[in-house]
Amino acid sequence: MHSSHHIRVLSALLLICFFMQACATTDTMDEKPTVLLIKEVLPRIGLALGGGGARGFAEIGVLRVLEQEKIPIDVVVGTSVGSLIGAIYADSGSVLDAEFIAISITEEDIFDFRAFSFFSGGFVKGEKLESFLNTRLRSKNIENMKIPYGAVAVDLRTGQAVLFDRGPVARAVHASCAIPGVFVPVEIGGKIFVDGGVTDPIPVDFAIKKGADVVIAVAISPALPPVAPKNPIEVAFHAITIMSSKIGVFGAKNADVVIHPDVGNVAYDDFTQKKRLIEAGEKAARAALPAIREAIKAKTKLVQVPEEKKPK
Repeated sequence: MHSSHHIRVLSALLLICFFMQACATTDTMDEKPTVLLIKEVLPRIGLALGGGGARGFAEIGVLRVLEQEKIPIDVVVGTSVGSLIGAIYADSGSVLDAEFIAISITEEDIFDFRAFSFFSGGFVKGEKLESFLNTRLRSKNIENMKIPYGAVAVDLRTGQAVLFDRGPVARAVHASCAIPGVFVPVEIGGKIFVDGGVTDPIPVDFAIKKGADVVIAVAISPALPPVAPKNPIEVAFHAITIMSSKIGVFGAKNADVVIHPDVGNVAYDDFTQKKRLIEAGEKAARAALPAIREAIKAKTKLVQVPEEKKPK
């Protein structure tokens, strides 16, 4: 009797286990295995824009080509005029907007000469440059810009290159453009700053520090005047330009690609040849496209990601 009862209980338990196993198997069969896809993750691309006075308008041509070719820019760092061009681009992330502002820049917007400013360290105060930027840019502070941006200036006391990637845009650009002997040095946070081109004319390393995996540098070669300059401002600018060019050769070595626009002998203060300069930048950028694409490809990563399930 007891034996028969035990057999019936055991049989019932076995049936329950069998039923549960069958359900589990059915559920497992209904679930589709996870499908992994291979996805390309592009490197962060940074621009290091060098100085060169009015000759820096060639950098607009470089930006135009990169945008046309759908090469995304994730970081922009500039020195001297490169900080100016970089700021008007990073503000909106649109080359069309940047070009519109750049074309409107005149010599009077940059050089506000004051006879007695010389006793403060230069002939140009730079107030007009700040006013121009405050009027034209949407973002007053660097941290609000569309593209992460930085302007490089040099601490006049220590000679240390400093990256301004927070705070007022106009003041940072002014400091980065303050050519020694031409511009009055700029005070920020109790320190005195001059043109970043003194020690870091092509800020490749700062672009890397801001997270760029691939750095595209733009180097503007110095003009060769037909005769040696005699005007004090021209002498100071030409001397700084020569020095910056020599230093820039070493700094640019860490870039993945260096673009050299053929800007000829356009003077640093010649704002009448913007179209020619922009075209020179375009031509140089197009010639560099194979190298740029190769650099991006070399640092593109392949990662496995689960396939996204469509909602039922």
